Amino acid sequence: MYSNKVRAGKRRTYFFDVRQTKGDDYYLTLTESTKRFNDDGYERHKIFLYKEDFNRFLAGLEDAVNHVKTELMPDYDYDEYTRRHEEWEAARKLEDEQKAAAENNGTEEVKAASEEVSEEVKEETDTEEEVKEEENKSVETEDDISW
Repeated sequence: MYSNKVRAGKRRTYFFDVRQTKGDDYYLTLTESTKRFNDDGYERHKIFLYKEDFNRFLAGLEDAVNHVKTELMPDYDYDEYTRRHEEWEAARKLEDEQKAAAENNGTEEVKAASEEVSEEVKEETDTEEEVKEEENKSVETEDDISW
């Protein structure tokens, strides 16, 4: 009926699926799918969420996430993984384009696209490393960190 897939790294994917009952009612299945280390398939965990629980579930989830973000880890950069994922997606797209171009014998186009994306990723990585270096300079030892 409806499905939304959220990739969370190389090994984990979340699926949000809308399902319909025989009585024309709707519910969600939330699935975490994790690739096993030995490449022997996937391990899956499911939650079935019914319409009468949507609001309470969402409120509880938001409350727990906000507690971690504001009370437990307020200084953490929660966008770090979003940036990494975007870089990973860009690299993956580049690989797909390279494969397609190689199949079409467009090696010159592949080289140009590869160099362009590599330079963009390098610039983003350099900027992130500069920020991290500045952060590391300000904290010399664990004693300097206020908990």
